[in-house]
Amino acid sequence: MEDPKDVMPNVTVTQNANKPANPLAGYYRQPKIYIMLPSKGQWYPEGALDKSEDGQYPVYAMTAADELMYKTPDALMNGNATTEVIKSCVPAIKEPWTMPTLDVDACLVAIRIATYGEKMEVNTVCPKCNEEQKYDYQLTEHLEKLAQFNYNDKVQIGELVFHLKPYSYKEITSKQIQQIEQQKIFDIVSNDDMSEEEKIDKFGASFIKLTKLTVDVVTDSISAIESPQGVTDDRQHIADFMKNTDKGIFQAISDHLNVNKRALDLEARKVKCGDCSHEFNVTITMDQANFFAVRS
Repeated sequence: MEDPKDVMPNVTVTQNANKPANPLAGYYRQPKIYIMLPSKGQWYPEGALDKSEDGQYPVYAMTAADELMYKTPDALMNGNATTEVIKSCVPAIKEPWTMPTLDVDACLVAIRIATYGEKMEVNTVCPKCNEEQKYDYQLTEHLEKLAQFNYNDKVQIGELVFHLKPYSYKEITSKQIQQIEQQKIFDIVSNDDMSEEEKIDKFGASFIKLTKLTVDVVTDSISAIESPQGVTDDRQHIADFMKNTDKGIFQAISDHLNVNKRALDLEARKVKCGDCSHEFNVTITMDQANFFAVRS
Protein backbone atom coordinates (compact mmCIF):
# COMPACT_ATOMS: atom_id res chain seq x y z
CA MET A 1 0.00 0.00 0.00
CA GLU A 2 1.35 3.41 -0.98
CA ASP A 3 2.43 5.83 1.66
CA PRO A 4 0.19 8.94 1.43
CA LYS A 5 3.34 11.06 1.72
CA ASP A 6 4.63 9.61 -1.59
CA VAL A 7 1.53 10.49 -3.55
CA MET A 8 1.83 13.92 -5.21
CA PRO A 9 -1.54 15.62 -5.63
CA ASN A 10 -2.42 16.78 -9.15
CA VAL A 11 -2.43 20.49 -8.44
CA THR A 12 -1.63 23.36 -10.84
CA VAL A 13 -0.20 26.35 -9.04
CA THR A 14 -0.82 29.75 -10.58
CA GLN A 15 1.32 32.50 -9.13
CA ASN A 16 -0.43 35.75 -8.27
CA ALA A 17 -3.77 34.13 -9.19
CA ASN A 18 -5.47 36.05 -6.42
CA LYS A 19 -3.60 39.29 -6.96
CA PRO A 20 -6.17 42.09 -7.20
CA ALA A 21 -6.37 44.20 -10.34
CA ASN A 22 -4.57 47.52 -10.16
CA PRO A 23 -7.21 50.10 -9.17
CA LEU A 24 -5.23 52.70 -11.11
CA ALA A 25 -5.35 50.78 -14.41
CA GLY A 26 -8.17 53.00 -15.61
CA TYR A 27 -5.80 55.94 -15.43
CA TYR A 28 -3.13 54.44 -17.68
CA ARG A 29 -2.28 56.19 -20.95
CA GLN A 30 -4.87 56.14 -23.68
CA PRO A 31 -4.30 56.73 -27.41
CA LYS A 32 -4.17 60.43 -28.22
CA ILE A 33 -4.24 60.20 -32.02
CA TYR A 34 -4.38 57.63 -34.81
CA ILE A 35 -2.09 57.67 -37.84
CA MET A 36 -1.79 56.14 -41.29
CA LEU A 37 1.69 54.72 -41.91
CA PRO A 38 3.38 55.93 -45.14
CA SER A 39 4.33 52.29 -45.88
CA LYS A 40 0.66 51.26 -45.69
CA GLY A 41 1.93 48.33 -43.60
CA GLN A 42 4.17 46.91 -46.34
CA TRP A 43 7.75 45.66 -45.97
CA TYR A 44 7.29 44.55 -42.35
CA PRO A 45 8.48 41.01 -41.53
CA GLU A 46 5.79 38.67 -40.29
CA GLY A 47 4.89 39.48 -36.68
CA ALA A 48 6.67 42.84 -36.65
CA LEU A 49 3.43 44.83 -37.10
CA ASP A 50 0.02 44.16 -35.62
CA LYS A 51 -1.83 45.21 -38.77
CA SER A 52 -5.13 47.02 -38.41
CA GLU A 53 -8.04 46.46 -40.77
CA ASP A 54 -8.57 50.15 -41.49
CA GLY A 55 -4.88 51.14 -41.66
CA GLN A 56 -5.16 53.39 -38.59
CA TYR A 57 -2.71 52.92 -35.71
CA PRO A 58 -3.06 54.32 -32.18
CA VAL A 59 -0.33 56.59 -30.82
CA TYR A 60 0.23 57.24 -27.10
CA ALA A 61 1.99 60.13 -25.38
CA MET A 62 5.49 59.52 -24.08
CA THR A 63 6.08 58.42 -20.50
CA ALA A 64 8.72 60.07 -18.31
CA ALA A 65 11.08 57.17 -19.10
CA ASP A 66 10.51 57.67 -22.84
CA GLU A 67 11.37 61.35 -22.57
CA LEU A 68 14.57 60.58 -20.67
CA MET A 69 15.66 58.25 -23.47
CA TYR A 70 16.00 61.26 -25.75
CA LYS A 71 18.41 62.87 -23.32
CA THR A 72 20.88 59.97 -23.62
CA PRO A 73 23.35 60.73 -26.44
CA ASP A 74 24.52 57.13 -26.88
CA ALA A 75 20.93 55.87 -27.16
CA LEU A 76 20.25 58.49 -29.82
CA MET A 77 23.40 57.63 -31.75
CA ASN A 78 22.79 53.89 -31.97
CA GLY A 79 19.04 54.16 -32.53
CA ASN A 80 18.00 52.54 -29.24
CA ALA A 81 16.13 55.65 -28.07
CA THR A 82 14.02 55.73 -31.21
CA THR A 83 13.13 52.04 -31.16
CA GLU A 84 12.26 52.02 -27.45
CA VAL A 85 10.06 55.11 -27.71
CA ILE A 86 8.24 53.81 -30.80
CA LYS A 87 7.65 50.46 -29.09
CA SER A 88 6.20 52.29 -26.08
CA CYS A 89 4.07 54.84 -27.93
CA VAL A 90 3.04 52.92 -31.07
CA PRO A 91 2.47 49.44 -29.59
CA ALA A 92 1.19 48.01 -32.88
CA ILE A 93 4.81 48.11 -34.08
CA LYS A 94 6.20 45.09 -32.27
CA GLU A 95 9.74 45.19 -33.69
CA PRO A 96 10.73 48.79 -34.51
CA TRP A 97 14.21 47.78 -35.71
CA THR A 98 12.61 46.00 -38.68
CA MET A 99 10.20 48.79 -39.66
CA PRO A 100 10.78 50.49 -43.03
CA THR A 101 12.54 53.80 -42.54
CA LEU A 102 9.79 55.70 -44.34
CA ASP A 103 7.53 55.08 -41.29
CA VAL A 104 9.99 56.33 -38.68
CA ASP A 105 9.51 60.09 -39.05
CA ALA A 106 5.72 59.71 -39.25
CA CYS A 107 5.75 57.84 -35.93
CA LEU A 108 8.01 60.41 -34.27
CA VAL A 109 5.89 63.34 -35.46
CA ALA A 110 2.75 61.58 -34.20
CA ILE A 111 4.39 60.84 -30.83
CA ARG A 112 5.37 64.48 -30.47
CA ILE A 113 1.80 65.58 -31.23
CA ALA A 114 0.41 63.07 -28.73
CA THR A 115 2.84 64.29 -26.07
CA TYR A 116 3.09 68.05 -26.60
CA GLY A 117 0.30 69.04 -28.98
CA GLU A 118 -0.12 69.91 -32.65
CA LYS A 119 2.12 73.00 -32.70
CA MET A 120 5.91 72.98 -32.58
CA GLU A 121 7.72 76.22 -31.82
CA VAL A 122 10.57 76.88 -34.24
CA ASN A 123 13.37 79.33 -33.46
CA THR A 124 15.22 81.00 -36.32
CA VAL A 125 17.09 84.19 -37.21
CA CYS A 126 15.92 86.65 -39.85
CA PRO A 127 18.54 86.67 -42.64
CA LYS A 128 17.98 90.41 -43.19
CA CYS A 129 17.96 92.00 -39.73
CA ASN A 130 19.57 89.08 -37.80
CA GLU A 131 16.91 89.24 -35.09
CA GLU A 132 15.77 85.97 -33.49
CA GLN A 133 12.24 84.97 -34.42
CA LYS A 134 9.80 82.32 -33.18
CA TYR A 135 7.13 80.65 -35.27
CA ASP A 136 4.59 77.86 -34.79
CA TYR A 137 4.72 74.85 -37.11
CA GLN A 138 1.52 72.81 -37.51
CA LEU A 139 2.67 69.19 -37.34
CA THR A 140 -0.76 67.76 -38.20
CA GLU A 141 -0.39 69.16 -41.72
CA HIS A 142 2.76 67.08 -42.17
CA LEU A 143 1.04 63.92 -40.89
CA GLU A 144 -1.79 64.43 -43.39
CA LYS A 145 0.81 64.71 -46.17
CA LEU A 146 2.54 61.51 -45.04
CA ALA A 147 -0.77 59.64 -44.98
CA GLN A 148 -1.08 60.30 -48.74
CA PHE A 149 2.48 59.18 -49.52
CA ASN A 150 3.03 56.33 -51.96
CA TYR A 151 6.47 54.76 -52.23
CA ASN A 152 7.52 54.53 -55.87
CA ASP A 153 9.20 51.12 -55.89
CA LYS A 154 10.11 50.89 -59.59
CA VAL A 155 12.37 52.82 -61.92
CA GLN A 156 13.01 51.97 -65.57
CA ILE A 157 16.35 52.79 -67.17
CA GLY A 158 16.60 51.66 -70.77
CA GLU A 159 15.66 47.98 -71.00
CA LEU A 160 16.11 47.46 -67.27
CA VAL A 161 13.45 47.81 -64.57
CA PHE A 162 14.76 48.17 -61.02
CA HIS A 163 12.50 47.02 -58.18
CA LEU A 164 13.25 48.97 -55.01
CA LYS A 165 12.54 48.57 -51.30
CA PRO A 166 12.98 50.92 -48.36
CA TYR A 167 15.65 50.17 -45.79
CA SER A 168 14.70 48.78 -42.42
CA TYR A 169 15.53 51.10 -39.52
CA LYS A 170 18.24 48.66 -38.41
CA GLU A 171 19.91 48.69 -41.83
CA ILE A 172 19.98 52.46 -42.22
CA THR A 173 21.17 53.01 -38.64
CA SER A 174 24.03 50.58 -39.17
CA LYS A 175 25.04 52.38 -42.38
CA GLN A 176 24.91 55.78 -40.70
CA ILE A 177 27.10 54.62 -37.81
CA GLN A 178 29.64 53.22 -40.25
CA GLN A 179 29.71 56.49 -42.16
CA ILE A 180 30.22 58.50 -38.98
CA GLU A 181 33.08 56.23 -37.89
CA GLN A 182 34.78 56.55 -41.26
CA GLN A 183 34.33 60.32 -41.35
CA LYS A 184 36.05 60.59 -37.98
CA ILE A 185 39.20 59.24 -39.61
CA PHE A 186 39.34 62.38 -41.74
CA ASP A 187 40.32 64.22 -38.55
CA ILE A 188 43.74 62.64 -38.87
CA VAL A 189 44.81 65.39 -41.26
CA SER A 190 45.19 67.66 -38.23
CA ASN A 191 47.09 65.09 -36.15
CA ASP A 192 50.63 66.43 -35.73
CA ASP A 193 51.85 63.17 -34.16
CA MET A 194 51.38 61.28 -37.43
CA SER A 195 53.68 61.42 -40.43
CA GLU A 196 52.41 62.74 -43.76
CA GLU A 197 52.78 59.29 -45.28
CA GLU A 198 50.65 57.70 -42.56
CA LYS A 199 48.03 60.42 -42.95
CA ILE A 200 47.80 59.85 -46.70
CA ASP A 201 47.51 56.06 -46.26
CA LYS A 202 44.78 56.26 -43.60
CA PHE A 203 42.90 59.03 -45.40
CA GLY A 204 42.96 57.05 -48.65
CA ALA A 205 41.75 53.84 -46.99
CA SER A 206 38.91 55.69 -45.23
CA PHE A 207 37.84 57.42 -48.44
CA ILE A 208 37.65 54.04 -50.22
CA LYS A 209 35.45 52.63 -47.44
CA LEU A 210 33.13 55.66 -47.57
CA THR A 211 32.82 55.29 -51.33
CA LYS A 212 31.92 51.61 -50.94
CA LEU A 213 29.32 52.50 -48.31
CA THR A 214 27.72 55.00 -50.71
CA VAL A 215 27.48 52.35 -53.43
CA ASP A 216 26.19 49.75 -50.95
CA VAL A 217 23.38 52.08 -49.81
CA VAL A 218 22.00 52.21 -53.36
CA THR A 219 22.71 48.54 -54.14
CA ASP A 220 21.00 47.26 -50.98
CA SER A 221 17.83 49.18 -51.87
CA ILE A 222 17.40 47.08 -55.05
CA SER A 223 15.28 43.99 -54.45
CA ALA A 224 15.32 42.75 -58.06
CA ILE A 225 16.32 43.75 -61.59
CA GLU A 226 14.11 42.95 -64.57
CA SER A 227 15.72 42.58 -68.01
CA PRO A 228 14.73 41.03 -71.36
CA GLN A 229 16.51 37.90 -70.11
CA GLY A 230 14.26 37.64 -67.04
CA VAL A 231 14.18 38.81 -63.42
CA THR A 232 17.00 38.32 -60.93
CA ASP A 233 16.81 38.86 -57.20
CA ASP A 234 20.15 37.19 -56.44
CA ARG A 235 22.01 39.56 -54.10
CA GLN A 236 25.44 38.73 -55.51
CA HIS A 237 24.31 39.17 -59.11
CA ILE A 238 22.80 42.57 -58.27
CA ALA A 239 25.96 43.63 -56.41
CA ASP A 240 28.17 42.54 -59.31
CA PHE A 241 26.00 44.47 -61.75
CA MET A 242 26.17 47.67 -59.70
CA LYS A 243 29.96 47.39 -59.49
CA ASN A 244 30.24 47.03 -63.26
CA THR A 245 27.51 49.32 -64.59
CA ASP A 246 28.12 52.86 -65.79
CA LYS A 247 27.72 55.93 -63.61
CA GLY A 248 24.52 57.03 -65.34
CA ILE A 249 22.51 54.03 -64.11
CA PHE A 250 23.83 54.37 -60.56
CA GLN A 251 23.01 58.10 -60.54
CA ALA A 252 19.50 57.56 -61.93
CA ILE A 253 18.66 55.05 -59.18
CA SER A 254 20.21 57.31 -56.53
CA ASP A 255 18.18 60.29 -57.77
CA HIS A 256 14.99 58.20 -57.72
CA LEU A 257 15.65 57.17 -54.11
CA ASN A 258 16.28 60.80 -53.14
CA VAL A 259 12.94 61.85 -54.66
CA ASN A 260 11.19 59.26 -52.45
CA LYS A 261 13.15 60.49 -49.44
CA ARG A 262 12.46 64.19 -49.99
CA ALA A 263 8.73 63.51 -50.27
CA LEU A 264 8.81 62.57 -46.58
CA ASP A 265 10.72 65.64 -45.38
CA LEU A 266 9.10 68.37 -43.32
CA GLU A 267 8.24 71.16 -45.74
CA ALA A 268 9.88 74.56 -45.49
CA ARG A 269 7.54 77.35 -44.39
CA LYS A 270 7.47 80.93 -45.64
CA VAL A 271 7.41 83.32 -42.68
CA LYS A 272 7.56 87.08 -42.12
CA CYS A 273 10.00 88.69 -39.73
CA GLY A 274 8.21 90.42 -36.86
CA ASP A 275 10.87 93.13 -36.73
CA CYS A 276 11.60 94.12 -40.35
CA SER A 277 8.72 92.35 -42.20
CA HIS A 278 11.19 90.48 -44.43
CA GLU A 279 9.75 87.21 -45.82
CA PHE A 280 11.92 84.09 -45.92
CA ASN A 281 11.71 80.30 -45.78
CA VAL A 282 12.30 78.33 -42.59
CA THR A 283 13.54 74.77 -43.06
CA ILE A 284 12.45 72.27 -40.42
CA THR A 285 14.61 69.23 -39.70
CA MET A 286 13.84 66.02 -37.84
CA ASP A 287 16.91 66.29 -35.59
CA GLN A 288 15.82 63.90 -32.86
CA ALA A 289 18.22 65.43 -30.34
CA ASN A 290 16.10 68.60 -30.21
CA PHE A 291 12.81 67.49 -31.79
CA PHE A 292 11.64 66.24 -28.39
CA ALA A 293 13.83 68.55 -26.31
CA VAL A 294 11.39 71.35 -25.51
CA ARG A 295 7.68 71.26 -24.83
CA SER A 296 6.00 73.79 -27.09
